[in-house]
Amino acid sequence: MKEIILSIAVTAAAFGSTLPAQARDTKLMLPLEAAMSANNARERLGDSVKFYFGKQATPKVLQKLSTDQTSQKTNAFGKSAETACNWAFLSAMLRLQARAQELGANAVVNIVSNYKNIENSSETEFECHEGAVMAGVALKGDFVKIKQ
Repeated sequence: MKEIILSIAVTAAAFGSTLPAQARDTKLMLPLEAAMSANNARERLGDSVKFYFGKQATPKVLQKLSTDQTSQKTNAFGKSAETACNWAFLSAMLRLQARAQELGANAVVNIVSNYKNIENSSETEFECHEGAVMAGVALKGDFVKIKQ
């Protein structure tokens, strides 16, 4: 009898390990305003680089320097989806800011969510993907010099 139970257990374990894992990947659209108000985002980003999302009106663009993207993730374990996503958003924004400064840009325009290279443009929201242990935000934008 022990051998039958053991055989069933081994078979079940082997069968179970061949099934694909289904990781949670929840798409969320969250408000930019809330993310900019969380985690001292406005203070941490300062005002040396201006950010314009989607089709927001911008001052006159004097020169386009580059287009680039960033994908940032953060630990979501034990955090609400919004909290984790706001942290990932801030990380992505700080990365865009650093890239703008490297290029000598004073603005990033046409910022869109770009998760898995699928663009999602909004003037009021950003896309975040939240799983059981990680949250991620991907942004893409044009680095420019604008008239100040």
